[in-house]
Amino acid sequence: MLSTSPSQTIVVQRLGVGRRIIVTANPVNVEYILKTNFSNFPKGKPLTEFLGDLFGCGIFNVDGELWSTQRKLASHEFSTRSLREFVVKTLEDEVEQRLVLLLEEAAESQRVLDLQDVLKRLSFDTCASEISARRATAPLYVIWKLKRALVVGSESKLKDAIKVVHDSVQEIVNNKRKIIEENEGKSCGSDLLSRLLLAGHDEKVVRDMVISFILAGRDTTPSAMTWLFWLLSKHPSVQHKIVNEVAEVLNNDTSSSIESGTAALGFEELQEMKYLKACLCESMRLYPPVPWDSKHAEAGTVLPDGTWVGKGDRVTYFPYGMGRMEELWGKDRFEFKPDRWFSDESGRVMKMVSPYKFPVFQAGPRVCLGKEMAFIQMKYVMASVLRRFEIKPVHKMDKPVFVPLLTAHMAGGLKVLVQKRS
Repeated sequence: MLSTSPSQTIVVQRLGVGRRIIVTANPVNVEYILKTNFSNFPKGKPLTEFLGDLFGCGIFNVDGELWSTQRKLASHEFSTRSLREFVVKTLEDEVEQRLVLLLEEAAESQRVLDLQDVLKRLSFDTCASEISARRATAPLYVIWKLKRALVVGSESKLKDAIKVVHDSVQEIVNNKRKIIEENEGKSCGSDLLSRLLLAGHDEKVVRDMVISFILAGRDTTPSAMTWLFWLLSKHPSVQHKIVNEVAEVLNNDTSSSIESGTAALGFEELQEMKYLKACLCESMRLYPPVPWDSKHAEAGTVLPDGTWVGKGDRVTYFPYGMGRMEELWGKDRFEFKPDRWFSDESGRVMKMVSPYKFPVFQAGPRVCLGKEMAFIQMKYVMASVLRRFEIKPVHKMDKPVFVPLLTAHMAGGLKVLVQKRS
């Protein structure tokens, strides 16, 4: 429907709801919503209610002053070199001590793995986030609210899952507060959690902030990597170019060194892997980890394409649809072509693509703080796996089913066999 609309925007009247839903894939509209008229398009109460039980007052579920305060604290932390180095060191421990050993065992035993599940298990459980997202798909708001009041069906399962998440994170917060108290606040303010506690925020608010940051990267990066592994199985020449790039960056051209993975992957080396980044971008263009995002209009306004938005209307921009628009990406929009991200044939200079054309990390004041960290994580995992192993899907899937919940995933997972690269 979006592709046939002259303005790349459609208006939907939702069953039982007075307010309309405006869905757009027009970059000019997206910029207006996320930047130009940012203050008029908060998340809004309807959306914060969907996720409120899980995310509470966390940065991804609030607007206004509480959002601004958390954003400023987090922005400082995400900009430090020490955090980038910490992320790389953590990845080294997790990948070398867990993921690589698991893949080596699977290669030797020829055991089938669900790669999507394996990638998710590098982090945190999110049963709660999936059920919360399903609330948004209910035809009437009253359905999930009634289930919650009666604690039945999916809402009963959600309540149990949320308790596990809240209790686990509260324990992390309590332990950090204890360390701060024992040290009287000295030499304890170098990490984000310490900063939040030392800033005097209520423990429930701090807990909700931590949950937001943990779950933000929990499903998004595994989703992007799962789809890229599948796409690479369909495009072996692209996979070969990635392996060659990793070897070249590490100044290690022998296949034995690639297989053994003895060379170190540091922050600087990861930054040089431009072709791998292009592959990740191309994968997320076709299969964005966050396929849609919505705001609610504080006041009536008109979008740049002329679409009227009434007060309280829900406005949704649609990265999944935008990645498939001929007007934005050309006639080959359905094809997996990493080279489209380079400004020349040398493959050395990446294009500056507007974040309003490619809004997978949002844009404007709410642009994802963890964008750079996400690329570091994905590059590290993809490079570490591909230089050692070949990943071969068990089933010849022409087109796996894309499930667009709060974060998207591949229906049924990605069942694979692992072989050591030779």
